[in-house]
Amino acid sequence: MTPLPLAVTTSTKTDVATVREARAVAQRWNLSFLPRRSSEGIAPWLGTKVDALLVVGGDGVTLWEPQGSFGFHAGMAHLRRMRLRQGQRDDAFLKVAEIVPGDAVLDCTLGLAQDALVASLAVGPSGRVVGLEKSLPLCIVAAEGLQRYDRGADSCAIEVIHADAHAYLKTLPAKSFDVVFFDPMFAKPKKAQPAFDVLRRFAEHAPLTPEAVEEGRRVARRWVVVKGARHTDDLRKVGIEPAPTSRFSDVIWGRVAALSL
Repeated sequence: MTPLPLAVTTSTKTDVATVREARAVAQRWNLSFLPRRSSEGIAPWLGTKVDALLVVGGDGVTLWEPQGSFGFHAGMAHLRRMRLRQGQRDDAFLKVAEIVPGDAVLDCTLGLAQDALVASLAVGPSGRVVGLEKSLPLCIVAAEGLQRYDRGADSCAIEVIHADAHAYLKTLPAKSFDVVFFDPMFAKPKKAQPAFDVLRRFAEHAPLTPEAVEEGRRVARRWVVVKGARHTDDLRKVGIEPAPTSRFSDVIWGRVAALSL
């Protein structure tokens, strides 16, 4: 039997509420639900029944594959949001993007929503943040995690859409968002925890193209912002000059103005 690409099950805590929630996750994303006995391990399933599993439990939704697992967590975004709430306006993303309350931001490479979470606080409850994620497993982990995350009344909800960014941009009217943001996966990974290696295996690795940036410029009202890795020509490949940044930072930022239509 060919393994399912992706399915949903419960953690070892298989009470009625957890089963109900797991079934709801499977239904929301049109995936199969695999019942699990309380003492049953999932390791024998991986590579036989399924290629990967979304496990629903008390800690939310976790993605498992034979080499490891990862789940949603706010991570550094939580600290960045704390700094913003304390009145510190030195966040590199917000400075380059010039995001203000009431803005509409389109994150074309959502991942685990780190920058989207910061943007949701910066735009406030009157603003809008939409996140696009091409990888279905990552999209589900982010969407389900954000549903469970206590963002506070000072932040807008993040709308998560499973879509290829370039194709989705083509469907949007001109000047739909104030800021369009791209954070493509770095070609040369930094040293990271094993969970990030799992994330990389599911992430979209296609490089950002000048054509996608031009679509972003059409859709943006002010800026297209791109994040890249230091000591690479990631930004210049798409026609963007990197902005000055700290020499201690592992990333670089750049922006290009929206098209004048």
